[in-house]
Amino acid sequence: MSAQAGDWTTAIPGLSGLDPASRQFLRDAAHRITAPAGTVIFREGMACQAFLILLDGQVRVQKVGENGREIALYRVSPGETCVVTTVCLMTERDYDAEGVAESDIIAQAMPLATFRALLARSEAFRDFVFRAYGTRISDLLLLIEEVSFGRIDQRLAACLLERASVAGELVATHQEIAAELGTAREVVSRQLKEFEHRGWLGLARGHIVLHDRAALSGLARKE
Repeated sequence: MSAQAGDWTTAIPGLSGLDPASRQFLRDAAHRITAPAGTVIFREGMACQAFLILLDGQVRVQKVGENGREIALYRVSPGETCVVTTVCLMTERDYDAEGVAESDIIAQAMPLATFRALLARSEAFRDFVFRAYGTRISDLLLLIEEVSFGRIDQRLAACLLERASVAGELVATHQEIAAELGTAREVVSRQLKEFEHRGWLGLARGHIVLHDRAALSGLARKE
């Protein structure tokens, strides 16, 4: 889905149930923002002042530890919102995670007062917010389970298959993959070397080419 120059709310399926008055209220109050890839949209400790609805691009929400290690919590795609932002707005707390634009983004920013007013007056908007919240919480619980109990070789194989292009190529550093999996770069590097030794993939700086999808798929599905 791409941003529309006219009524941007029609590009968001979750807002289809808004009544005309609430839709106009939202359009009048929200303002368009853009940011290039690599921009830190918010960081830990920053005050949260607006509810963002992403129209185009992708934002990675991550947690950065004191030792510098990162773990990707989730990604916000077009038509979605950031639940970390939702929680901060509802509890009047500062951000406790970081959001980074993985590509050029276009979004609509809704002031806190508008967000609260729509929550109070529009059942459709409440459904939009809390449906997104519930879905993301389920995703985060799954992430906790995978990080706590999943085998790193299986999780790495699944990650490579998911992120690789149709041609079997993946542009990512070992550190980026480690952040995705919530582990150390050294662990990922060691496991990738093992996959390379088995002939399942080829490694170059910031570039991975899958040679044996079937083997990786078999490992990822292994009980």
